[in-house]
Amino acid sequence: MKKYIIIMTVFLPLLCLSQNKVEGMVMESNSENKPIGLPGANVYWMDSQIGTITNEEGRFSIPYSETYHKLVISYVGFQSDTLIIDEPQTVRHWLKASNELDEVVVEKQREAVQKTYFSARNVVTVNSAELLKAACCNLSESFETNPAIDVNFSDALTGTRQIQMLGLTSPYLLITQENIPMIRGASQAYGLTFTPGTWVESIQITKGAGSVVNGYESISGQINTELVKPLTDNRLFVNGYANRNGRLELNTHLNHKLNDKWSTGLYIHGNKRTQKEDRNDDGFLDAPLADQINIMNRWQYQNPETGWVSFLNIRFLSDEKQVGEAGFDPDTDRVDNNGSALDGTEIWGSEIDTKRFDSSIKLGYVFPELPFQSFGFQASYSLHDQKSYFGLRNYAIDHESLYSNLQFNSIIGDTRNKFKTGLTFAYDGYDELVDTQNFEREDVSAGAFFEYSYENLEKLSLTAGLRVDTHNRLGTFVTPRLHVRYTPWKRGSLRGSFGRGRRAANIFAENQRFFASARQIQILGNGGNVYGLDPEDAWNYGVSFLQGFTFLGRSGNITLDYYKTDFKNQVVVDWENPRTVSFYNLEGESYASSFQIEVNHEILENLELRTAYKHYDVRTDYRSGKLQKPLQAQNRFFVNLGYKTDSKENGSQWRFDYTLHTLGRQRLPSTDVNPPQFRLGDFVDGYSLMNAQVTKVFSQKFELYVGGENLTNFKQPGPVLSAEDPFGANFDTSIVYAPIMGRMFYAGFRYKIL
Repeated sequence: MKKYIIIMTVFLPLLCLSQNKVEGMVMESNSENKPIGLPGANVYWMDSQIGTITNEEGRFSIPYSETYHKLVISYVGFQSDTLIIDEPQTVRHWLKASNELDEVVVEKQREAVQKTYFSARNVVTVNSAELLKAACCNLSESFETNPAIDVNFSDALTGTRQIQMLGLTSPYLLITQENIPMIRGASQAYGLTFTPGTWVESIQITKGAGSVVNGYESISGQINTELVKPLTDNRLFVNGYANRNGRLELNTHLNHKLNDKWSTGLYIHGNKRTQKEDRNDDGFLDAPLADQINIMNRWQYQNPETGWVSFLNIRFLSDEKQVGEAGFDPDTDRVDNNGSALDGTEIWGSEIDTKRFDSSIKLGYVFPELPFQSFGFQASYSLHDQKSYFGLRNYAIDHESLYSNLQFNSIIGDTRNKFKTGLTFAYDGYDELVDTQNFEREDVSAGAFFEYSYENLEKLSLTAGLRVDTHNRLGTFVTPRLHVRYTPWKRGSLRGSFGRGRRAANIFAENQRFFASARQIQILGNGGNVYGLDPEDAWNYGVSFLQGFTFLGRSGNITLDYYKTDFKNQVVVDWENPRTVSFYNLEGESYASSFQIEVNHEILENLELRTAYKHYDVRTDYRSGKLQKPLQAQNRFFVNLGYKTDSKENGSQWRFDYTLHTLGRQRLPSTDVNPPQFRLGDFVDGYSLMNAQVTKVFSQKFELYVGGENLTNFKQPGPVLSAEDPFGANFDTSIVYAPIMGRMFYAGFRYKIL
């Protein structure tokens, strides 16, 4: 008997270790350190798909692997902790409530682009480190190094870049700022240029149907921008930028912590271009003369003791652009208020003058005794005033917008079962002048939503949402959305989603490029409530698979996506006749299919590779037949290489970044009825663009960067059709498939006081 006891005493611990498990208990921190277990806490290995949930007593058991050493423990309303685990063992760990935190210490630098294995939604998070890889002067230029978003050229005059996702343009994306709808209505054409890149803390890109919490307008996805916070941003930040084409830019952040609860920040952005560029000698400016001032005041309040947190933003913007022929002088060559040319006008020109005021408030409350339960309130108000003319054409739009959202979050049973519910109210007032015709309307909507989430880190998680809205023009309708994530094996994540989106198309604000042409505008309405047209209605379906791997001792991942958007109704923008642009409701079929494969890997120490291939099939039944979407490359290839040296004790470092975009051939809109010299053919061949940047970080306070865009100097020949006769019947600046500006070099600096 004694011999048996001795054997068990010696070998039982070894037997337990052979089970390769980490077991333990997660508890709520309290003054007496009593073992109060936390049921439903998440326990998982960092950078893996291996995880579990604590039981009703707060106990857990998770397989141990020598591959992983960092065990993450998280629970809603509590500080997440990361434990270093080097062998199978028993763990007893107390989590500290978030409303007791004095500070947050970041122990590991976040990856520049993060993909989650656990979320039911297909979300890519781009943080500020990724934005520094290129001179992203504004939000429209923040996606050059990320394959999730395509950046195209809008027209031959304004230099505005248009973003696309899943083969659809930005109006089909819900673009929010801290989850408040921002780029919509009157700001659709130029609004992405109104958010300076230095103001951006991170960007969350959601593919497919978004959350019902954020509204019903999302069709192909959502882009949410988180701004820098006064409490965590640098006390002083100054960024200067200049490029070869005469663009000058200055950004200044001033942040001050008033006391333990209040912080405020003043953010000032200005850019200017007075240098005239016409390198292709067509007589038209390759880039606009521009002048923008953008000022935001941001207030942050947080009181961990009571559970309250809030943000208040106030912003004013003035943006002025001049485009057209290089010799155009607005004082002598502009049109009058009736769209008639002043005496002697022979030079084509355009001015776009935008004034914008917006403000927003966010209030949040976490119940101190129930940290998993909270409510939040969001509200925003904006007034957007654009006055513009394009040659002999006038276009003006005033857009007043009010938005509010009240939300309550809690759990059902334990933190594996969560829900969000709330109410939304929105008002939009539009007043548009198109040539001499006035369009006015008011859109009023109210809705209610409920979203349920189930999270089981081991195998399954899902998010199912439903909202009901009533709209004075769109009627009463239901928006269902579903996201599911399943883990078939280690470091694998399979997702599926479907959802509905519905929107009123603002046909003039979203298609302003056609004003800079001789095309006549036709609205072939059917008695609908928005410009005589019916609202757009579409379903989005998608699957995505993310697989992590380790190759040559370094981690990486591969992602495969397939999404399809199927329009039940769409406002078709038909410009297959070079004499007109027609707007009418879909009569037949319209869809956008997108396939993407992406690989990310640290191929050598400090050398990261990101590469992707995308294929699009976007087709619409026009009245002239089913056609592939014009100016849409069916095949795109992307490569980004980033290398950085190890950071020295004083913070000094070198960073090198290179990006390649290769676009396949694109179909052009028909120009068959034009005279022979103004016909462009059916397709254009593909091309490649290369960008690069070198950054020298001298210390934690100061860095310099230099870079170049379009290093191969590829330019579209003859981007302005009939440039020699801009008031003639063949003039058109809208058929742009490649850069107008050739090779461009830039330099800048960043200075900060922590």
